[in-house]
Amino acid sequence: MADEINKVVVLGSGPAGLTAALYTARANLSPLVVEGLEPGGQLTITTEVENYPGFEKGIQGPEMMEVFRRQVERFGTRFLAGHVSEVRFNKRPFELVVEEHVIRAAAVIISTGATAKLLGIASEKRLMGYGVSACATCDGAFFKEKEALVVGGGDTAMEEATFLTRFCSKVTIVHRRDTLRASKIMQDRARKNPKIAFIWDSVIDEIFGEQKTGVSGARLKNVKTGMATDVKTDAVFMAIGHQPNTAIFNGQLDLDELGYLKVRPGSTYTNIEGVFAAGDVADKVYRQAVTAAGTGCMAAIDAERWLEANHAG
Repeated sequence: MADEINKVVVLGSGPAGLTAALYTARANLSPLVVEGLEPGGQLTITTEVENYPGFEKGIQGPEMMEVFRRQVERFGTRFLAGHVSEVRFNKRPFELVVEEHVIRAAAVIISTGATAKLLGIASEKRLMGYGVSACATCDGAFFKEKEALVVGGGDTAMEEATFLTRFCSKVTIVHRRDTLRASKIMQDRARKNPKIAFIWDSVIDEIFGEQKTGVSGARLKNVKTGMATDVKTDAVFMAIGHQPNTAIFNGQLDLDELGYLKVRPGSTYTNIEGVFAAGDVADKVYRQAVTAAGTGCMAAIDAERWLEANHAG
């Protein structure tokens, strides 16, 4: 494997990575997909997906990624289990260390995604996708006329809470401090919304519910008094931010202040010729499966044209 030079290596197997693989495979570039630590990406922890075009009755997240995978395999995409532990973009062809293998590539498409920051409690993990979510845009519509908690105090939490009031009868923001860190305009918008309430100086200790029936409540702990209170809720939305999976690229590729890969405006080009970025690894705004897939298509076309222009394909 160390002797072979792959025309295109795709890092990550979520919607961005598999769409990039689909387009490069159909361009006869025989892509190799390194699946990553979470094959299928964030959609594998999502239950119902109703907002991806083409699935009129909705589809389970893991099932959708299986459909993606079968489609790209049909065109000859190859897969390698494991994750990249080191990249050497100062060499050409590029070198990528995957487990004990060294992979060589003429072009690389990075679609390693971003990971939602979570509380790290067992009940959160058990109920993720069953009333616990890290994406109001994805899951808010499932909670019409129901009550929801939103965890966080920044702009993301205010945006998520405000969005949820389109569906929910009541949204309560739970914040570990007694002041918000969100921008003033976002704070004012949330405070003026009659459906939004606040619980201050509190963290979620446990989430109650079962996968069959969903979330039924949560135990809140006041960080100042230590007092625990059980509250009823139908959903818990985590809005404490995302962490782009870019640590191994630090020092080689340009990152913004939050760690997202920087791309040339209107393209997927990074600061290194032949290295492209797609999906949530470079997108801190939209973070949707369909936008990830769209930039996966862009990255594939950018890579194909770059290889053609540089006689590397």
